[in-house]
Amino acid sequence: MKRGAQYDVTTTDQRLLDEVGPSDWVHTDPWRVLRIQSEFVEGFGALAEIGRAISVFGSARTRPDDPQYQQAVDLGGRLADAGYAVITGGGPGIMEAANKGARDASGLSVGLGIELPFEQGINAYVDLGVNFRYFFARKTMFVKYAQGFVVFPGGYGTLDELFEAMTLVQTHKVTAFPIILIGTEYWKGLVDWLRDTLVAEKKISAVDIDLLTVTDDLGEAMDVLAKAGQARNSAGRG
Repeated sequence: MKRGAQYDVTTTDQRLLDEVGPSDWVHTDPWRVLRIQSEFVEGFGALAEIGRAISVFGSARTRPDDPQYQQAVDLGGRLADAGYAVITGGGPGIMEAANKGARDASGLSVGLGIELPFEQGINAYVDLGVNFRYFFARKTMFVKYAQGFVVFPGGYGTLDELFEAMTLVQTHKVTAFPIILIGTEYWKGLVDWLRDTLVAEKKISAVDIDLLTVTDDLGEAMDVLAKAGQARNSAGRG
């Protein structure tokens, strides 16, 4: 209901059919709600049938001659051989490497892209790609359709996904959801800070550190994922 100065002097149909009207309406918050809705609908529709999947994160700046790139290729292949689809952000670096490994092993390679001014589009090794405008819609897809995260060294975007996953597990929004950090030397400072500062000052509990598995061994990473999968199956979560 609108009264006084809030009353519209034109009707909704008139504004819809008036070709001369301003185009600013497409940038208003109510219109953005429809765009946001469309991203969720598109993402759900595209990913609903991919089956078991693991989301892999890491720096977009990692070069193909970097050992971490080759390790991510190896991981992508192992995941595909184990029957997992591989979900990444669809960009270059570690994302490209994991997608490449999955593709080379004849697995399903998924890329969830995001509009950014400084990164390339979907990499060439993605079989199923979805582009997003909004980070929060994209983040939902990373978690909803994955049975775990594997996180390689990366920057702010990688840390953002890591801590979001940790928060969801800590608050029991997701269960039987392993989070594996690849690269003990890279992650050592962060894990030490979590233990020596956050736990010491009682900002988190000591058991919250156990949400993370830190390793250099891809075999150990695959074992952790397999055990989590068994736990999910025994609990009837698929």
